[in-house]
Amino acid sequence: MSTFAAVDIIRAKRDNEELSNDAIQWVLDAYVAGQVADEQMSALLMAIVFRGLTPRELSRWTDVMIASGERLDLSALSRPTVDKHSTGGVGDKISLILAPLVAACGAAVPQLSGRGLGHTGGTLDKLEAIPGWRAVLSNAEVLDQLENVGAVICAAGDGLAPADRKLYALRDVTGTVESIPLISASIMSKKIAEGTGALVLDVKVGRGAFMKDHARASELARTMVSLGEAHGVRTVAQLTAMDAPLGRAAGNGLEVTESVDVLRGGGPSDIIELTLALAREMVQLAGLHVDPAEKLADGSAYEVYRQMIAAQGGDPDAVMPVAVQREEIVADREGVVTSLDAFAIGVAAWKLGAGRARKEDPVSPAAGVLTLVREGDHVTKGQPLFELHADDTEHLARGRDAISGAAVVGDTTASPLPLLLERVAQN
Repeated sequence: MSTFAAVDIIRAKRDNEELSNDAIQWVLDAYVAGQVADEQMSALLMAIVFRGLTPRELSRWTDVMIASGERLDLSALSRPTVDKHSTGGVGDKISLILAPLVAACGAAVPQLSGRGLGHTGGTLDKLEAIPGWRAVLSNAEVLDQLENVGAVICAAGDGLAPADRKLYALRDVTGTVESIPLISASIMSKKIAEGTGALVLDVKVGRGAFMKDHARASELARTMVSLGEAHGVRTVAQLTAMDAPLGRAAGNGLEVTESVDVLRGGGPSDIIELTLALAREMVQLAGLHVDPAEKLADGSAYEVYRQMIAAQGGDPDAVMPVAVQREEIVADREGVVTSLDAFAIGVAAWKLGAGRARKEDPVSPAAGVLTLVREGDHVTKGQPLFELHADDTEHLARGRDAISGAAVVGDTTASPLPLLLERVAQN
């Protein structure tokens, strides 16, 4: 017979009392087992939103989430392991370039990724625009690909941190997502369970990010770095700007095309800058002495990308799907682009068909937005600002409505924030 009751734990956290390790262990285990009802866990989560978790409580909460499932063992690999996690943004296709680039430097990169929801795109959705590519791999396939190719981007298995999967679904529908302890435990439990030895966190800040405020983003970064280090994972975080979208493309196949362009020596300068900054952090954490810029320039990263796609059944030479409907959005006056709203652009890509409102919704591989200007550019009246891609006129109309006002053309020169805002590491 348990000495705990869910209602007592809810009351304790509501009244700002610190939960014992045993209480945290019991309530999470009982919830996964179906012995604590959704409404009771919802109440506890809301209490945590308002009262927070102490460092000890958060560490224990994360421990129990990790222990709720399996933990991948990557110790047999001949390469050092290092991963990257982004908190999500618009046009954030960095993983598609970064994983093969860091693998080309000699590391093993186990990128267990997710799908998009709302205005932020999902890495798996992007790669599924490639004919034949598959997201679901067995643990044995993951290990084999990491050893022989060096990089894998795939769906997290059902066995990794199942407590997080159940809690996240509940948080999503109960208004309890916006809690730094709960976000930190969710992200880090999965990353620690995947078995990587080191981790670089890309924490987005700005209009198009989950975290709009620099101070809260910095707190989230510090919390996740501390959790990683406490669990034996060398962890560094980089805060990066997400007021304007990354690169030009927002949409699944469009972002794959842009990623390949970067891997082949072209592409937008902001994508290259962020990819190399994160790659250098990852390579350093992995204990390697290689300049990622050289591996990008000499084609090594592109070759690893081709091997990675082919190993998962994809055709690296396939032409991306093309949208049936296209339309340009033009400037209504001459002037300087003073602002590009990443959130509005992300919503437009979603409405065009590139994203989903619910996890079960399908996505279009061809839909999305190409942003044709950057902040600070001088434009003339009638000059194209955006190119919309959709599969039908209905989606095109939705995207057209959503992107209205996403670019502001004024008279003064814009001064955008630098891309790299703050590095967070444990002393």
